[in-house]
Amino acid sequence: MAMITGLIRVMERAARKAGSRLRRDFGEVEHLQVSRKGPADFVSKADQAAERTLWDELRAARPDWGFLMEEGGEIPGEAGKPRFIIDPLDGTSNFLHGIPHFAISIAAQEPALDGKGPDGSGWGDVVAGVVYQPITDQTFWAEKNRGAWLQDARLRVSGRRQLSEALIATGIPYHGHGDFEEWGKILNAVGPQVAGIRRFGSAALDLAWIAAGRYDGFWESDLAPWDTAAGCLLVREAGGFVSDYRGRSLPICDKQVIAGNDPLHSRLHKIVVGALKG
Repeated sequence: MAMITGLIRVMERAARKAGSRLRRDFGEVEHLQVSRKGPADFVSKADQAAERTLWDELRAARPDWGFLMEEGGEIPGEAGKPRFIIDPLDGTSNFLHGIPHFAISIAAQEPALDGKGPDGSGWGDVVAGVVYQPITDQTFWAEKNRGAWLQDARLRVSGRRQLSEALIATGIPYHGHGDFEEWGKILNAVGPQVAGIRRFGSAALDLAWIAAGRYDGFWESDLAPWDTAAGCLLVREAGGFVSDYRGRSLPICDKQVIAGNDPLHSRLHKIVVGALKG
């Protein structure tokens, strides 16, 4: 059983508090489905309220840290201090339509020692991550060099080595978001070689499920840091690999993401590169 550190406890406590509110709001959204106005405005307020709860809880525990938030943007902390990267509701479209598959994602990222970092952002490694699924009350968490966990059970990526046996997750572009042509090329190249492809609508949970061995591989592009920061760490700490389409293993792969165990990541990467060159 893992000894949970103070940082993970702080992050999980914040996620659970925000998650309790989201569960209540989700019940209201289900009722709003039948109204003429629809639930969109309500969901936006639920998203903002969850982020405010996370901000209040994390700020109280680490008042000198910075924040990068989906709704609130970047809020600098004291010089040389880490930052929290927050997505208060990953899977908003699912939430909006009454589909019980969404998550809260929180990551902690250290500043780069050289002031630049491998991606030039000034930020270095993600050292802790929590992905909390409010409906199932499951907490996926990881710390750098301490493994990935679901509650107190150790996680390992899938041991499958053949694409023909692999279940692959992805994200599908939608109106105003993503490149359909690029995605279609990759889909046409990957689809015939794998056992199945799934699109469940939450990148944070997709990556957490890679860490748990539920999915065998994953690809998506045009994501944001708050979508992937915690999930990337979960995959890596569960023994998997995460890179961009060029094969670079950055602290946060968001604009382009390929994830899986060693052999499947390598095979997916080759297929993606070949599809985009073709």
